[in-house]
Amino acid sequence: MDIFGVLQLLGGLSLFLFGMTVMGNGLEKQAGGKLKILLEKLTASPLKGLLLGAGVTAVIQSSSATTVMVVGFVNSGLMRLNQAIGVIMGANIGTTATAWIISLTAIEGDSLLLSLAKPSSFAPVLAAIGICFIMFSKDSKKNNIGTILLGFTVLMTGMEMMTAAVKPLAEVPEFGQLLLVFTNPLLGVLAGALLTGIIQSSSASVGILQALSQTGMLSYGSAIPIIMGQNIGTCVTALLSSIGAGKNAKRAAMVHFYFNLIGTILFLCGFYALNAIIKFSFINDSLNAANIAIVHTTFNILTTAALFPFIKQLERLAIFTVKDAKEEKDEEFQMLDDRFLSTPGVAVYQCRSIAEKMGLLSKKTMFNAIECIANQDKALFQKIVEDEEKIDTYEDRLGTYLVKLSQKDLNAEDSKEANKLLHCIGDFERIGDLALNIKECMEELNDKELSFSEEGQKELEVMTSAVREILDMAINVFTDNDVQLATRVEPLEQVIDLLKTTLKSRHIDRLTKGECTTEIGVNYLELITNLERAADHCSNIAVCVIELEKDSFSMHGYISELKESKDKFFEVEYEAYKEKYALR
Repeated sequence: MDIFGVLQLLGGLSLFLFGMTVMGNGLEKQAGGKLKILLEKLTASPLKGLLLGAGVTAVIQSSSATTVMVVGFVNSGLMRLNQAIGVIMGANIGTTATAWIISLTAIEGDSLLLSLAKPSSFAPVLAAIGICFIMFSKDSKKNNIGTILLGFTVLMTGMEMMTAAVKPLAEVPEFGQLLLVFTNPLLGVLAGALLTGIIQSSSASVGILQALSQTGMLSYGSAIPIIMGQNIGTCVTALLSSIGAGKNAKRAAMVHFYFNLIGTILFLCGFYALNAIIKFSFINDSLNAANIAIVHTTFNILTTAALFPFIKQLERLAIFTVKDAKEEKDEEFQMLDDRFLSTPGVAVYQCRSIAEKMGLLSKKTMFNAIECIANQDKALFQKIVEDEEKIDTYEDRLGTYLVKLSQKDLNAEDSKEANKLLHCIGDFERIGDLALNIKECMEELNDKELSFSEEGQKELEVMTSAVREILDMAINVFTDNDVQLATRVEPLEQVIDLLKTTLKSRHIDRLTKGECTTEIGVNYLELITNLERAADHCSNIAVCVIELEKDSFSMHGYISELKESKDKFFEVEYEAYKEKYALR
Protein backbone atom coordinates (compact mmCIF):
# COMPACT_ATOMS: atom_id res chain seq x y z
CA MET A 1 0.00 0.00 0.00
CA ASP A 2 1.50 3.36 -1.07
CA ILE A 3 1.03 6.78 0.58
CA PHE A 4 -2.08 7.45 -1.53
CA GLY A 5 -3.62 4.20 -0.34
CA VAL A 6 -2.95 5.19 3.27
CA LEU A 7 -4.56 8.59 2.68
CA GLN A 8 -7.57 6.93 1.06
CA LEU A 9 -7.88 4.58 4.06
CA LEU A 10 -7.73 7.50 6.51
CA GLY A 11 -10.25 9.45 4.44
CA GLY A 12 -12.58 6.45 4.29
CA LEU A 13 -12.28 5.90 8.05
CA SER A 14 -13.01 9.60 8.67
CA LEU A 15 -16.12 9.50 6.49
CA PHE A 16 -17.22 6.24 8.09
CA LEU A 17 -16.94 7.64 11.64
CA PHE A 18 -18.55 10.93 10.62
CA GLY A 19 -21.42 9.17 8.87
CA MET A 20 -22.00 6.94 11.89
CA THR A 21 -22.03 9.98 14.21
CA VAL A 22 -24.40 11.97 11.97
CA MET A 23 -26.76 9.02 11.52
CA GLY A 24 -26.73 8.26 15.28
CA ASN A 25 -27.41 11.91 16.17
CA GLY A 26 -30.27 12.05 13.69
CA LEU A 27 -31.79 8.89 15.13
CA GLU A 28 -31.45 10.23 18.68
CA LYS A 29 -33.07 13.54 17.75
CA GLN A 30 -35.93 11.73 16.03
CA ALA A 31 -36.46 9.56 19.11
CA GLY A 32 -36.14 12.56 21.49
CA GLY A 33 -37.35 12.10 25.07
CA LYS A 34 -39.15 8.86 24.12
CA LEU A 35 -35.86 7.01 24.75
CA LYS A 36 -35.89 8.11 28.36
CA ILE A 37 -39.52 7.17 28.85
CA LEU A 38 -38.90 3.72 27.39
CA LEU A 39 -35.75 3.01 29.36
CA GLU A 40 -37.21 4.31 32.62
CA LYS A 41 -40.63 2.64 32.48
CA LEU A 42 -40.11 -0.63 30.63
CA THR A 43 -37.40 -2.19 32.76
CA ALA A 44 -39.62 -3.91 35.31
CA SER A 45 -38.01 -7.25 34.55
CA PRO A 46 -34.51 -8.19 33.32
CA LEU A 47 -35.99 -9.74 30.16
CA LYS A 48 -37.88 -6.56 29.29
CA GLY A 49 -34.72 -4.59 29.98
CA LEU A 50 -32.73 -6.86 27.68
CA LEU A 51 -35.22 -6.51 24.82
CA LEU A 52 -35.44 -2.78 25.38
CA GLY A 53 -31.66 -2.35 25.44
CA ALA A 54 -31.37 -4.29 22.18
CA GLY A 55 -34.15 -2.28 20.54
CA VAL A 56 -32.90 1.16 21.61
CA THR A 57 -29.31 0.36 20.59
CA ALA A 58 -30.41 -0.95 17.20
CA VAL A 59 -32.31 2.31 16.68
CA ILE A 60 -29.58 4.76 17.75
CA GLN A 61 -26.76 2.56 16.39
CA SER A 62 -24.55 2.92 19.45
CA SER A 63 -24.19 0.57 22.41
CA SER A 64 -21.89 3.16 24.02
CA ALA A 65 -24.63 5.82 23.91
CA THR A 66 -27.16 3.40 25.45
CA THR A 67 -24.75 2.32 28.18
CA VAL A 68 -23.73 5.90 29.02
CA MET A 69 -27.43 6.78 29.21
CA VAL A 70 -28.02 3.87 31.57
CA VAL A 71 -25.07 4.93 33.76
CA GLY A 72 -26.70 8.36 33.99
CA PHE A 73 -30.08 6.87 34.95
CA VAL A 74 -28.49 4.76 37.68
CA ASN A 75 -26.54 7.77 38.91
CA SER A 76 -29.72 9.86 39.14
CA GLY A 77 -31.62 7.09 40.94
CA LEU A 78 -34.15 6.64 38.12
CA MET A 79 -33.01 3.09 37.47
CA ARG A 80 -31.82 0.43 39.89
CA LEU A 81 -28.56 -1.39 39.24
CA ASN A 82 -30.29 -4.75 38.66
CA GLN A 83 -32.60 -3.08 36.09
CA ALA A 84 -29.59 -1.60 34.30
CA ILE A 85 -27.88 -4.98 33.84
CA GLY A 86 -30.59 -6.30 31.50
CA VAL A 87 -30.44 -3.13 29.38
CA ILE A 88 -26.63 -3.36 29.17
CA MET A 89 -26.86 -6.96 27.99
CA GLY A 90 -29.44 -5.99 25.39
CA ALA A 91 -27.23 -3.14 24.16
CA ASN A 92 -24.55 -5.67 23.24
CA ILE A 93 -27.04 -7.52 21.03
CA GLY A 94 -28.49 -4.33 19.53
CA THR A 95 -25.09 -3.05 18.41
CA THR A 96 -24.69 -6.04 16.06
CA ALA A 97 -27.29 -4.44 13.74
CA THR A 98 -24.61 -2.05 12.48
CA ALA A 99 -22.37 -4.91 11.32
CA TRP A 100 -25.26 -6.35 9.28
CA ILE A 101 -25.92 -2.98 7.65
CA ILE A 102 -22.23 -2.56 6.80
CA SER A 103 -22.07 -6.09 5.37
CA LEU A 104 -24.28 -4.88 2.51
CA THR A 105 -21.16 -3.34 0.95
CA ALA A 106 -19.77 -6.86 0.39
CA ILE A 107 -22.69 -8.06 -1.70
CA GLU A 108 -21.45 -9.50 -5.00
CA GLY A 109 -23.31 -10.67 -8.06
CA ASP A 110 -24.67 -9.40 -11.37
CA SER A 111 -28.37 -10.15 -10.94
CA LEU A 112 -30.74 -7.20 -10.78
CA LEU A 113 -31.88 -8.05 -7.26
CA LEU A 114 -28.32 -8.22 -5.90
CA SER A 115 -27.35 -5.05 -7.73
CA LEU A 116 -30.26 -3.18 -6.14
CA ALA A 117 -29.23 -4.48 -2.70
CA LYS A 118 -25.77 -2.95 -3.02
CA PRO A 119 -25.33 0.41 -1.18
CA SER A 120 -23.65 1.83 -4.30
CA SER A 121 -27.04 1.42 -6.03
CA PHE A 122 -29.48 2.74 -3.43
CA ALA A 123 -27.29 5.06 -1.30
CA PRO A 124 -27.29 7.87 -3.92
CA VAL A 125 -31.09 7.74 -3.98
CA LEU A 126 -31.20 7.97 -0.17
CA ALA A 127 -28.74 10.87 -0.29
CA ALA A 128 -30.95 12.72 -2.80
CA ILE A 129 -34.05 12.19 -0.64
CA GLY A 130 -32.12 13.24 2.48
CA ILE A 131 -30.78 16.48 1.02
CA CYS A 132 -34.27 17.38 -0.30
CA PHE A 133 -35.73 16.89 3.18
CA ILE A 134 -33.04 19.09 4.72
CA MET A 135 -33.07 21.87 2.11
CA PHE A 136 -36.72 22.12 1.17
CA SER A 137 -38.66 21.09 4.27
CA LYS A 138 -39.21 23.09 7.44
CA ASP A 139 -40.63 20.06 9.26
CA SER A 140 -38.12 19.06 11.96
CA LYS A 141 -39.06 15.37 11.65
CA LYS A 142 -38.30 15.38 7.93
CA ASN A 143 -35.06 17.23 8.64
CA ASN A 144 -34.07 14.50 11.11
CA ILE A 145 -34.93 11.79 8.59
CA GLY A 146 -32.85 13.65 6.00
CA THR A 147 -29.91 13.74 8.42
CA ILE A 148 -30.25 9.99 9.05
CA LEU A 149 -30.28 9.23 5.30
CA LEU A 150 -27.27 11.44 4.61
CA GLY A 151 -25.39 9.97 7.56
CA PHE A 152 -26.08 6.47 6.26
CA THR A 153 -24.85 7.45 2.79
CA VAL A 154 -21.63 8.98 4.13
CA LEU A 155 -21.08 5.89 6.33
CA MET A 156 -21.43 3.57 3.33
CA THR A 157 -19.22 5.81 1.18
CA GLY A 158 -16.52 5.70 3.84
CA MET A 159 -16.84 1.93 4.09
CA GLU A 160 -16.39 1.52 0.35
CA MET A 161 -13.38 3.85 0.38
CA MET A 162 -11.75 1.79 3.16
CA THR A 163 -12.49 -1.44 1.30
CA ALA A 164 -10.97 -0.09 -1.90
CA ALA A 165 -7.91 1.20 -0.01
CA VAL A 166 -7.10 -2.12 1.68
CA LYS A 167 -7.73 -4.39 -1.33
CA PRO A 168 -4.14 -3.99 -2.65
CA LEU A 169 -2.95 -5.51 0.67
CA ALA A 170 -4.09 -8.87 -0.71
CA GLU A 171 -0.93 -8.81 -2.84
CA VAL A 172 1.36 -8.04 0.13
CA PRO A 173 2.69 -11.23 1.84
CA GLU A 174 3.83 -9.25 4.91
CA PHE A 175 0.24 -8.21 5.59
CA GLY A 176 -0.81 -11.85 5.64
CA GLN A 177 1.97 -12.61 8.10
CA LEU A 178 0.80 -9.74 10.32
CA LEU A 179 -2.74 -11.09 10.41
CA LEU A 180 -1.42 -14.52 11.43
CA VAL A 181 -0.10 -12.93 14.62
CA PHE A 182 -3.70 -12.33 15.74
CA THR A 183 -4.47 -16.03 15.64
CA ASN A 184 -2.91 -15.89 19.10
CA PRO A 185 -6.10 -15.30 21.15
CA LEU A 186 -4.45 -12.98 23.68
CA LEU A 187 -2.87 -10.75 21.02
CA GLY A 188 -6.10 -10.71 19.00
CA VAL A 189 -8.21 -9.72 22.02
CA LEU A 190 -5.69 -7.03 22.97
CA ALA A 191 -5.63 -5.61 19.43
CA GLY A 192 -9.44 -5.49 19.24
CA ALA A 193 -9.75 -3.89 22.68
CA LEU A 194 -7.10 -1.22 21.94
CA LEU A 195 -8.61 -0.28 18.58
CA THR A 196 -12.13 0.00 20.00
CA GLY A 197 -10.93 1.81 23.12
CA ILE A 198 -9.18 4.44 21.00
CA ILE A 199 -12.07 5.18 18.64
CA GLN A 200 -14.69 4.43 21.35
CA SER A 201 -17.04 2.59 19.02
CA SER A 202 -17.31 -1.16 18.65
CA SER A 203 -19.48 -0.67 15.55
CA ALA A 204 -16.73 1.38 13.89
CA SER A 205 -13.97 -1.09 14.80
CA VAL A 206 -16.09 -3.98 13.48
CA GLY A 207 -16.56 -1.94 10.28
CA ILE A 208 -12.79 -1.58 9.94
CA LEU A 209 -12.42 -5.35 10.38
CA GLN A 210 -15.09 -5.91 7.74
CA ALA A 211 -13.17 -3.69 5.35
CA LEU A 212 -9.97 -5.68 5.98
CA SER A 213 -11.86 -8.90 5.32
CA GLN A 214 -12.30 -7.80 1.69
CA THR A 215 -8.60 -8.53 1.11
CA GLY A 216 -9.43 -12.23 1.46
CA MET A 217 -6.48 -12.65 3.86
CA LEU A 218 -8.38 -12.41 7.16
CA SER A 219 -9.16 -15.83 8.61
CA TYR A 220 -11.65 -16.94 11.26
CA GLY A 221 -8.71 -17.72 13.54
CA SER A 222 -7.52 -14.08 13.37
CA ALA A 223 -10.93 -12.38 13.33
CA ILE A 224 -12.64 -14.16 16.25
CA PRO A 225 -10.21 -12.96 18.99
CA ILE A 226 -10.26 -9.42 17.57
CA ILE A 227 -14.08 -9.36 17.66
CA MET A 228 -13.98 -10.56 21.28
CA GLY A 229 -11.54 -7.78 22.15
CA GLN A 230 -13.75 -5.18 20.47
CA ASN A 231 -16.51 -5.96 22.96
CA ILE A 232 -14.11 -5.32 25.84
CA GLY A 233 -12.82 -2.08 24.27
CA THR A 234 -16.32 -0.62 23.99
CA CYS A 235 -16.50 -0.57 27.81
CA VAL A 236 -14.03 2.36 27.87
CA THR A 237 -16.76 4.91 27.08
CA ALA A 238 -19.00 3.82 29.98
CA LEU A 239 -16.05 3.60 32.39
CA LEU A 240 -14.96 7.13 31.47
CA SER A 241 -18.52 8.43 31.85
CA SER A 242 -18.71 7.01 35.39
CA ILE A 243 -15.75 9.09 36.59
CA GLY A 244 -17.02 11.51 39.21
CA ALA A 245 -20.38 9.76 39.42
CA GLY A 246 -21.93 8.01 42.42
CA LYS A 247 -21.12 4.47 43.47
CA ASN A 248 -24.12 2.94 41.69
CA ALA A 249 -23.16 4.58 38.38
CA LYS A 250 -19.64 3.21 38.77
CA ARG A 251 -21.13 -0.21 39.47
CA ALA A 252 -23.23 -0.04 36.29
CA ALA A 253 -20.10 0.72 34.26
CA MET A 254 -18.27 -2.16 35.98
CA VAL A 255 -21.16 -4.53 35.18
CA HIS A 256 -20.72 -3.63 31.51
CA PHE A 257 -16.99 -4.36 31.76
CA TYR A 258 -17.39 -7.64 33.67
CA PHE A 259 -20.15 -8.84 31.34
CA ASN A 260 -17.95 -8.40 28.27
CA LEU A 261 -14.78 -9.65 29.96
CA ILE A 262 -16.38 -12.81 31.38
CA GLY A 263 -18.27 -13.37 28.13
CA THR A 264 -15.04 -13.14 26.14
CA ILE A 265 -13.23 -15.56 28.47
CA LEU A 266 -16.11 -18.07 28.34
CA PHE A 267 -16.50 -17.86 24.58
CA LEU A 268 -12.77 -18.17 23.84
CA CYS A 269 -12.30 -21.04 26.30
CA GLY A 270 -15.30 -22.88 24.86
CA PHE A 271 -14.37 -22.19 21.25
CA TYR A 272 -10.70 -23.22 21.53
CA ALA A 273 -11.52 -26.22 23.72
CA LEU A 274 -13.93 -27.48 21.07
CA ASN A 275 -11.38 -26.68 18.36
CA ALA A 276 -8.80 -28.79 20.18
CA ILE A 277 -11.22 -31.73 20.24
CA ILE A 278 -13.12 -31.35 16.97
CA LYS A 279 -10.57 -29.41 14.89
CA PHE A 280 -12.85 -26.87 13.14
CA SER A 281 -12.22 -27.10 9.41
CA PHE A 282 -13.05 -23.41 8.84
CA ILE A 283 -10.53 -21.97 11.32
CA ASN A 284 -8.03 -21.04 8.59
CA ASP A 285 -10.62 -20.11 5.98
CA SER A 286 -10.94 -16.50 4.94
CA LEU A 287 -14.17 -14.72 5.86
CA ASN A 288 -16.12 -11.77 4.47
CA ALA A 289 -18.11 -8.90 5.96
CA ALA A 290 -21.27 -11.00 6.35
CA ASN A 291 -19.31 -13.73 8.14
CA ILE A 292 -17.96 -11.14 10.59
CA ALA A 293 -21.52 -9.94 11.26
CA ILE A 294 -22.54 -13.55 11.95
CA VAL A 295 -19.60 -14.12 14.36
CA HIS A 296 -20.28 -10.78 16.10
CA THR A 297 -23.99 -11.54 16.53
CA THR A 298 -23.41 -15.15 17.60
CA PHE A 299 -20.88 -14.13 20.23
CA ASN A 300 -23.15 -11.49 21.77
CA ILE A 301 -26.23 -13.69 21.79
CA LEU A 302 -24.39 -16.68 23.30
CA THR A 303 -22.69 -14.48 25.92
CA THR A 304 -26.02 -12.94 26.91
CA ALA A 305 -27.70 -16.37 27.06
CA ALA A 306 -24.88 -17.73 29.25
CA LEU A 307 -24.75 -14.80 31.70
CA PHE A 308 -28.41 -13.74 31.78
CA PRO A 309 -29.25 -16.23 34.60
CA PHE A 310 -26.40 -14.73 36.66
CA ILE A 311 -27.59 -11.11 36.79
CA LYS A 312 -27.60 -11.13 40.61
CA GLN A 313 -24.06 -12.49 40.68
CA LEU A 314 -22.89 -9.76 38.28
CA GLU A 315 -24.54 -7.19 40.52
CA ARG A 316 -22.77 -8.60 43.59
CA LEU A 317 -19.43 -8.60 41.77
CA ALA A 318 -19.87 -4.93 40.86
CA ILE A 319 -20.87 -4.08 44.45
CA PHE A 320 -17.83 -6.01 45.71
CA THR A 321 -15.58 -4.03 43.34
CA VAL A 322 -17.07 -0.62 44.11
CA LYS A 323 -17.44 -0.51 47.88
CA ASP A 324 -19.97 1.55 49.76
CA ALA A 325 -18.44 4.80 50.91
CA LYS A 326 -19.63 7.70 53.00
CA GLU A 327 -20.45 10.29 50.39
CA GLU A 328 -22.62 13.34 50.54
CA LYS A 329 -24.77 13.56 47.46
CA ASP A 330 -27.18 16.18 46.29
CA GLU A 331 -29.77 13.56 45.37
CA GLU A 332 -32.30 16.16 44.24
CA PHE A 333 -30.15 17.20 41.28
CA GLN A 334 -28.65 13.86 40.24
CA MET A 335 -31.08 13.91 37.31
CA LEU A 336 -29.20 16.89 35.84
CA ASP A 337 -26.36 14.64 34.75
CA ASP A 338 -23.98 15.88 32.05
CA ARG A 339 -24.05 12.37 30.54
CA PHE A 340 -27.57 13.11 29.29
CA LEU A 341 -26.36 16.09 27.26
CA SER A 342 -25.20 13.64 24.58
CA THR A 343 -28.85 12.59 24.20
CA PRO A 344 -30.62 15.99 24.36
CA GLY A 345 -34.15 14.56 24.21
CA VAL A 346 -33.50 12.66 27.43
CA ALA A 347 -31.87 15.72 29.05
CA VAL A 348 -34.93 17.88 28.26
CA TYR A 349 -37.19 15.26 29.86
CA GLN A 350 -35.02 15.29 32.99
CA CYS A 351 -35.09 19.09 33.15
CA ARG A 352 -38.87 19.09 32.89
CA SER A 353 -39.14 16.68 35.85
CA ILE A 354 -36.98 18.98 37.99
CA ALA A 355 -38.85 22.12 36.81
CA GLU A 356 -42.19 20.58 37.81
CA LYS A 357 -40.85 20.01 41.32
CA MET A 358 -39.64 23.61 41.38
CA GLY A 359 -43.05 24.90 40.27
CA LEU A 360 -44.89 22.92 42.93
CA LEU A 361 -42.46 24.13 45.60
CA SER A 362 -42.89 27.78 44.56
CA LYS A 363 -46.68 27.37 44.82
CA LYS A 364 -46.38 25.72 48.22
CA THR A 365 -44.07 28.50 49.44
CA MET A 366 -46.50 31.22 48.34
CA PHE A 367 -49.41 29.36 49.96
CA ASN A 368 -47.42 29.22 53.21
CA ALA A 369 -46.71 32.95 52.90
CA ILE A 370 -50.45 33.63 52.46
CA GLU A 371 -51.10 31.48 55.53
CA CYS A 372 -48.73 33.77 57.47
CA ILE A 373 -51.08 36.72 56.91
CA ALA A 374 -53.64 35.15 59.23
CA ASN A 375 -51.27 33.01 61.31
CA GLN A 376 -47.87 34.46 62.28
CA ASP A 377 -46.25 31.11 63.08
CA LYS A 378 -42.45 31.25 63.56
CA ALA A 379 -42.07 27.65 62.36
CA LEU A 380 -43.92 28.63 59.18
CA PHE A 381 -41.63 31.66 58.79
CA GLN A 382 -38.58 29.38 58.93
CA LYS A 383 -40.11 26.91 56.47
CA ILE A 384 -40.64 29.71 53.93
CA VAL A 385 -36.98 30.77 54.25
CA GLU A 386 -35.75 27.20 53.71
CA ASP A 387 -38.04 26.58 50.73
CA GLU A 388 -37.11 29.91 49.11
CA GLU A 389 -33.42 29.01 49.36
CA LYS A 390 -34.19 25.66 47.75
CA ILE A 391 -36.08 27.42 44.93
CA ASP A 392 -33.03 29.62 44.33
CA THR A 393 -30.87 26.48 44.12
CA TYR A 394 -33.32 24.96 41.65
CA GLU A 395 -33.12 28.07 39.49
CA ASP A 396 -29.33 28.19 39.61
CA ARG A 397 -28.70 24.50 38.89
CA LEU A 398 -31.50 24.04 36.38
CA GLY A 399 -30.78 27.32 34.59
CA THR A 400 -27.09 26.46 34.22
CA TYR A 401 -27.94 23.01 32.87
CA LEU A 402 -30.51 24.38 30.42
CA VAL A 403 -27.96 26.87 29.06
CA LYS A 404 -25.59 23.95 28.39
CA LEU A 405 -28.44 22.02 26.82
CA SER A 406 -29.51 24.90 24.58
CA GLN A 407 -26.06 24.77 22.95
CA LYS A 408 -26.76 21.22 21.75
CA ASP A 409 -28.48 20.30 18.50
CA LEU A 410 -32.10 19.96 19.65
CA ASN A 411 -35.06 19.01 17.51
CA ALA A 412 -37.92 21.53 17.24
CA GLU A 413 -40.04 19.94 19.97
CA ASP A 414 -37.19 19.69 22.48
CA SER A 415 -36.01 23.21 21.65
CA LYS A 416 -39.50 24.57 22.33
CA GLU A 417 -39.65 22.70 25.65
CA ALA A 418 -36.20 23.93 26.74
CA ASN A 419 -37.21 27.50 25.86
CA LYS A 420 -40.37 27.18 27.94
CA LEU A 421 -38.44 25.81 30.92
CA LEU A 422 -35.89 28.63 30.79
CA HIS A 423 -38.65 31.25 30.87
CA CYS A 424 -40.82 29.58 33.49
CA ILE A 425 -38.14 28.75 36.08
CA GLY A 426 -37.42 32.49 36.29
CA ASP A 427 -41.07 33.10 37.17
CA PHE A 428 -41.03 30.28 39.74
CA GLU A 429 -37.97 31.85 41.37
CA ARG A 430 -39.62 35.28 41.52
CA ILE A 431 -42.76 33.78 43.09
CA GLY A 432 -40.48 32.34 45.79
CA ASP A 433 -38.89 35.76 46.31
CA LEU A 434 -42.32 37.38 46.64
CA ALA A 435 -43.36 34.76 49.19
CA LEU A 436 -40.26 35.65 51.20
CA ASN A 437 -41.18 39.35 50.97
CA ILE A 438 -44.67 38.61 52.35
CA LYS A 439 -43.15 36.55 55.17
CA GLU A 440 -40.77 39.40 56.10
CA CYS A 441 -43.64 41.89 55.99
CA MET A 442 -45.77 39.79 58.36
CA GLU A 443 -42.78 38.97 60.59
CA GLU A 444 -42.15 42.68 61.04
CA LEU A 445 -45.77 43.27 62.06
CA ASN A 446 -45.60 40.30 64.43
CA ASP A 447 -42.44 41.63 66.09
CA LYS A 448 -44.11 45.02 66.59
CA GLU A 449 -47.32 43.31 67.81
CA LEU A 450 -49.35 45.11 65.15
CA SER A 451 -52.26 43.77 63.09
CA PHE A 452 -54.54 44.83 60.25
CA SER A 453 -58.03 46.17 60.86
CA GLU A 454 -60.94 43.74 60.56
CA GLU A 455 -62.02 45.37 57.30
CA GLY A 456 -58.48 45.26 55.89
CA GLN A 457 -58.15 41.57 56.84
CA LYS A 458 -61.41 40.71 55.03
CA GLU A 459 -60.24 42.52 51.89
CA LEU A 460 -56.94 40.62 52.01
CA GLU A 461 -58.81 37.31 52.27
CA VAL A 462 -60.58 38.06 48.98
CA MET A 463 -57.32 38.91 47.23
CA THR A 464 -55.39 35.95 48.64
CA SER A 465 -58.18 33.58 47.55
CA ALA A 466 -57.83 34.90 44.01
CA VAL A 467 -54.02 34.53 44.16
CA ARG A 468 -54.36 30.93 45.40
CA GLU A 469 -56.60 30.11 42.43
CA ILE A 470 -54.33 31.73 39.85
CA LEU A 471 -51.30 29.93 41.30
CA ASP A 472 -53.10 26.60 41.10
CA MET A 473 -54.05 27.28 37.49
CA ALA A 474 -50.57 28.46 36.43
CA ILE A 475 -48.78 25.42 37.87
CA ASN A 476 -51.32 23.07 36.27
CA VAL A 477 -50.89 24.89 32.95
CA PHE A 478 -47.14 24.32 33.18
CA THR A 479 -47.16 20.67 34.30
CA ASP A 480 -49.93 19.59 31.87
CA ASN A 481 -49.02 22.02 29.05
CA ASP A 482 -52.73 22.87 29.08
CA VAL A 483 -53.27 25.67 26.56
CA GLN A 484 -57.04 25.79 27.16
CA LEU A 485 -56.57 26.32 30.90
CA ALA A 486 -53.87 28.91 30.15
CA THR A 487 -56.43 31.16 28.45
CA ARG A 488 -58.29 31.44 31.79
CA VAL A 489 -55.28 32.83 33.66
CA GLU A 490 -55.12 36.31 32.14
CA PRO A 491 -58.77 37.24 32.95
CA LEU A 492 -58.13 36.38 36.62
CA GLU A 493 -54.83 38.30 36.59
CA GLN A 494 -56.71 41.38 35.36
CA VAL A 495 -59.21 40.97 38.21
CA ILE A 496 -56.32 40.75 40.72
CA ASP A 497 -54.91 43.98 39.25
CA LEU A 498 -58.31 45.58 39.84
CA LEU A 499 -58.39 44.20 43.40
CA LYS A 500 -54.99 45.72 44.14
CA THR A 501 -56.13 49.14 42.87
CA THR A 502 -59.37 48.94 44.88
CA LEU A 503 -57.64 47.74 48.07
CA LYS A 504 -55.06 50.52 47.78
CA SER A 505 -57.82 53.13 47.31
CA ARG A 506 -59.80 51.84 50.31
CA HIS A 507 -56.67 51.72 52.43
CA ILE A 508 -55.81 55.34 51.63
CA ASP A 509 -59.40 56.27 52.53
CA ARG A 510 -58.97 54.56 55.95
CA LEU A 511 -55.69 56.41 56.48
CA THR A 512 -57.41 59.73 55.70
CA LYS A 513 -60.15 58.95 58.22
CA GLY A 514 -57.59 57.92 60.85
CA GLU A 515 -58.89 54.34 60.95
CA CYS A 516 -55.45 52.96 60.17
CA THR A 517 -51.90 53.96 61.16
CA THR A 518 -49.18 54.85 58.67
CA GLU A 519 -46.89 52.19 60.17
CA ILE A 520 -49.36 49.41 59.41
CA GLY A 521 -50.26 51.07 56.10
CA VAL A 522 -46.78 50.63 54.62
CA ASN A 523 -46.87 46.89 55.30
CA TYR A 524 -50.38 46.62 53.90
CA LEU A 525 -49.42 48.27 50.61
CA GLU A 526 -46.29 46.14 50.35
CA LEU A 527 -48.36 43.03 50.96
CA ILE A 528 -50.93 43.65 48.21
CA THR A 529 -48.14 44.68 45.81
CA ASN A 530 -46.33 41.37 46.34
CA LEU A 531 -49.57 39.41 45.87
CA GLU A 532 -50.33 41.27 42.63
CA ARG A 533 -46.79 40.64 41.32
CA ALA A 534 -47.16 36.91 42.05
CA ALA A 535 -50.26 36.97 39.80
CA ASP A 536 -48.19 38.73 37.11
CA HIS A 537 -45.72 35.84 37.10
CA CYS A 538 -48.58 33.35 36.85
CA SER A 539 -49.73 35.28 33.77
CA ASN A 540 -46.18 35.05 32.35
CA ILE A 541 -46.22 31.26 32.72
CA ALA A 542 -49.60 30.93 30.99
CA VAL A 543 -48.68 33.30 28.15
CA CYS A 544 -45.38 31.43 27.65
CA VAL A 545 -47.24 28.14 27.17
CA ILE A 546 -49.77 29.74 24.79
CA GLU A 547 -47.22 31.59 22.67
CA LEU A 548 -44.76 28.69 22.37
CA GLU A 549 -47.60 26.44 21.30
CA LYS A 550 -48.15 28.91 18.44
CA ASP A 551 -44.38 28.89 17.68
CA SER A 552 -44.04 32.52 18.69
CA PHE A 553 -43.11 34.33 21.85
CA SER A 554 -44.51 37.75 22.63
CA MET A 555 -45.84 38.35 26.13
CA HIS A 556 -47.07 41.87 25.47
CA GLY A 557 -48.30 40.94 22.00
CA TYR A 558 -50.69 38.33 23.36
CA ILE A 559 -52.11 40.59 26.09
CA SER A 560 -52.46 43.59 23.76
CA GLU A 561 -54.21 41.40 21.22
CA LEU A 562 -56.69 40.26 23.88
CA LYS A 563 -57.54 43.82 24.86
CA GLU A 564 -57.74 45.17 21.32
CA SER A 565 -59.81 42.30 19.92
CA LYS A 566 -62.23 42.32 22.87
CA ASP A 567 -62.14 38.54 22.93
CA LYS A 568 -65.56 37.21 24.03
CA PHE A 569 -64.13 34.29 26.00
CA PHE A 570 -61.83 36.69 27.85
CA GLU A 571 -64.70 39.09 28.60
CA VAL A 572 -66.94 36.29 29.94
CA GLU A 573 -64.18 34.88 32.13
CA TYR A 574 -63.20 38.35 33.37
CA GLU A 575 -66.76 39.17 34.40
CA ALA A 576 -67.15 35.78 36.11
CA TYR A 577 -63.97 36.28 38.16
CA LYS A 578 -64.93 39.86 38.89
CA GLU A 579 -68.19 38.65 40.37
CA LYS A 580 -66.52 35.77 42.25
CA TYR A 581 -63.96 38.04 43.93
CA ALA A 582 -66.12 41.12 44.40
CA LEU A 583 -65.47 43.14 47.57
CA ARG A 584 -68.55 43.46 49.73
